[in-house]
Amino acid sequence: MADQEMMIAIRNVSKWYGPVQVLHDCSVQIAKGDVVVVCGPSGSGKSTLIKTVNGLEPIQKGEIFVNGTQVNDPKTNLPQLRSHVGMVFQHFELFPHLSVTENLTIAQVKVLGRSADEAKVRGLKMLDRVGLTGHKDKYPGQLSGGQQQRVAIPRALSMDPYVMPFDEQTAAPDPEMVGEVLDVMVGLAKEGMTMMVVTHEMGFARKVANRVIFIDVGGHILEDCSKDEFFGNMEARQPRTKDFLSKILSH
Repeated sequence: MADQEMMIAIRNVSKWYGPVQVLHDCSVQIAKGDVVVVCGPSGSGKSTLIKTVNGLEPIQKGEIFVNGTQVNDPKTNLPQLRSHVGMVFQHFELFPHLSVTENLTIAQVKVLGRSADEAKVRGLKMLDRVGLTGHKDKYPGQLSGGQQQRVAIPRALSMDPYVMPFDEQTAAPDPEMVGEVLDVMVGLAKEGMTMMVVTHEMGFARKVANRVIFIDVGGHILEDCSKDEFFGNMEARQPRTKDFLSKILSH
């Protein structure tokens, strides 16, 4: 795959926390419009891997490129890069002292230089996509967990990102909340948004992903294949992958 066709290129990336290696020589290529699910056991480095994509987690070895820009080059303007990488965290990270509308507009104004009016129009348009326009004047503390999570998505979309990493958006215990968030993500996938999704929701992987990456403890990528190959050709999977899937798919 030529460099210009790749939205994300992770090449031989390793990372340590002190003496503990959490990513081990990881290489992944993600093309524009790909929806890649990253799965694996707790503590395997899934969230760390996707946080390296916008430089939130620095790496000690390897290279990472997003839309042709090298993330780990000291000369790279990381705030500018991050404005185009719509990271959506498990815990939403909304500003509690700002209204929903203010949460949607502040970064557009401060980072992208949009006028307050322009930012508000864009933000509310994205909020409407997740069905929460009626909550635009509320504060995060007045919203349910699912609503807060859905607000985090239009906040990221308001920045016109070219890639959307999702960190365990489907880890909530409330199935209705999970369903609401998944519906939004399915819509984004259909529109051609490049997405890298850390999730245990194999139903989402089956429905939306075109690739699945399985990463094991120590940050070893054991599988990187098409969704059909991952779920449909069990004999070709690594023993560790089969063990993981037998536990996940039995629930």
